[in-house]
Amino acid sequence: MRALVLALLCFVGACATPPAPAPAVGPGGDSLDAVARDYVALILEIGEREPGYVDAYYGPAEWQAAAHASPRTVPQLIQGAAGLTDRLNAIPVAGAEPMVAQRKAYLLAHVSAASARLRMLSGEKMSFADEAYALFGVRPELRPLSDYDPVLDQIDALIPGSGSLTDRVTEFRSHYVIPKERLQAVMDAAIAECRARTARHIRLPANENFTLAFVGDKPWSGYNYYQGNAQSKIEINADFPIYTERAIDLGCHEGYPGHHVYNALLEQTFVRDRGWVEMSVYPLFSPMSFVAEGSANYGIDLAFPGDEGTRFEREVLFPLAGLDPATAEKKAQLGALTRRLARAEYTIADDYLAGRVSRDESIERLMKYTLADRAKATQRLRFIDTYRSYIINYGLGRDVVQAWVERQGSDHWRGMETLLSSQILPADLD
Repeated sequence: MRALVLALLCFVGACATPPAPAPAVGPGGDSLDAVARDYVALILEIGEREPGYVDAYYGPAEWQAAAHASPRTVPQLIQGAAGLTDRLNAIPVAGAEPMVAQRKAYLLAHVSAASARLRMLSGEKMSFADEAYALFGVRPELRPLSDYDPVLDQIDALIPGSGSLTDRVTEFRSHYVIPKERLQAVMDAAIAECRARTARHIRLPANENFTLAFVGDKPWSGYNYYQGNAQSKIEINADFPIYTERAIDLGCHEGYPGHHVYNALLEQTFVRDRGWVEMSVYPLFSPMSFVAEGSANYGIDLAFPGDEGTRFEREVLFPLAGLDPATAEKKAQLGALTRRLARAEYTIADDYLAGRVSRDESIERLMKYTLADRAKATQRLRFIDTYRSYIINYGLGRDVVQAWVERQGSDHWRGMETLLSSQILPADLD
């Protein structure tokens, strides 16, 4: 792993550019390049069988057209994935440069995840933890909900009063809702600050850009649709109240140094500079998402360490939103405590998806342990219905990414850039 990290540091400018690695060749002249091309076809064809599976694609248009015109059946795709695994295992990488060995490992992990998703599409049932491991390469800990009760007690002391704790927290938060007529200005300011803080540490592609739109009737709060050529389309769900701290969160997570930067750096590093076509497609249910969501969430803390987020809200966002900053510090304390509740959702989802707990009771549990009102908890359960074990990629992903980046040295931005420009897998982050 140390050799891989050193090679990746060279990628982001810490040493001289290494020579192009010699290609690994398998039986009959098979190569990682050839497997990568067929992997892209596999992912695009799965996308024809499951809408939304392909999160981004910016390779040749004719490849996508071919997948659309004649996609294989799910059983045929399962066989195709098995064939790719066999081919990859037959390609030797002993003695190859670390980046080549890592490329093989990356392709193997992503073909394995694709195979698991295909088996799910064909009706295979897995437990929540098994599914998370099969798709994302990480097995989450499922703690009893009672483990989170002490955090609720601390929040109860912070937000005293009559009525349920969820109602009290909802009322407290209501003072920090961005008025819809001011939402564009607040989001623009937050994203601009996220970008400025990122650009001081990471060299962004010269032509990078995004469009921002407000939408509704979605199971998520924000989404980045990467378009290729360092362009993104960012959508924000405006159905529910958006708080000032969420403007920062969304600006960092969807934009800088989150999804927009991650995809742009992968495109530059691998597709443009090396011609590694596997990175031109992003399958949503894959180990890539654990790194993507984890780094996007850690990017919030990286860009706004300590109390800098609260200060930026108080000095810039509150005035733009026309809000009173008097209890900003108390709001920050509430946010820190609420963050400690994040993994309660895994246990709730596990019980719900396994059929052990009803839909109505799951909404009640989400209201209690995420302190969301009924409408927001209902939307969150809709997210769980849609994305299932994908939810582990946020909180658990953030914590694992943070630990890995901070182990790389005191320059956390350099560690982050290394990660965002790499084929590092969740298994490599331990």
